[in-house]
Amino acid sequence: MSPTAAADRLVIVTGASRGLGHALAQALLLPGTRLLTMSRGPCELPPVAGAAHEDWQVDLAEPLPLSERLAAWLHGLPGARFRSVWFVHNAAALSTPAALAEVPLLELARAARVNLEAPLLLSAAFLRATAGWSGRKQLLFISSGLGRTAMAGAASYCATKAGIDHLARALALEEAARPNGARVVSLAPGVIDTDMQVQLRGADPAAFAARSRFVDLHQGGQLLSPAAVAAKIVAYLGRESYGASPVADVRDSA
Repeated sequence: MSPTAAADRLVIVTGASRGLGHALAQALLLPGTRLLTMSRGPCELPPVAGAAHEDWQVDLAEPLPLSERLAAWLHGLPGARFRSVWFVHNAAALSTPAALAEVPLLELARAARVNLEAPLLLSAAFLRATAGWSGRKQLLFISSGLGRTAMAGAASYCATKAGIDHLARALALEEAARPNGARVVSLAPGVIDTDMQVQLRGADPAAFAARSRFVDLHQGGQLLSPAAVAAKIVAYLGRESYGASPVADVRDSA
């Protein structure tokens, strides 16, 4: 499928070079789909007949120029062709697991930009550019249980993920008042075997008291594979009831 060929679905995924994001991109690259991925590293996917994949290697910690680029790209597409449009905000940054006062300021700034500022600006650009499109639009923010339950040593991650949840609530209210507004969900994916878990297990136990919790999850075989979680998230995106609750957990019953 060439980049100019017709497609039934447009899908955008951030943080798609590895982990859950890569598994999501692979699961969503289906016949009839045009997929755009955004990551610092390359998102390499096997070709799929009848699908198109465009990959942008970008820094989500610089969201303003990226959002402007996305808006221009969307304006150049034939929006009327797409019966559905899905934007999956998956990218996330975890600063050093430690008390807030002990974390380098540059790390905190990067985490805030990637985890909250980038989804905020990219969503604004996306919603503005697709306002007149007739297809079903869905925004999905990959949240975390740490956005709903605080944990010492992860203040920036807890705060930004809580912000994502509340962003979803506010956006859902706004979009419900618009003609063909987007359906919005901030979804907790459960515990996944990713590099972030490796970072948490490798933290200094003197600085991060919760380290043992993540070691136990790993040793107890309680971490799910990115592919298994991606399959659940794709199924969640396909629910007719998608958006009924703007803050949810992928483990909730249908």
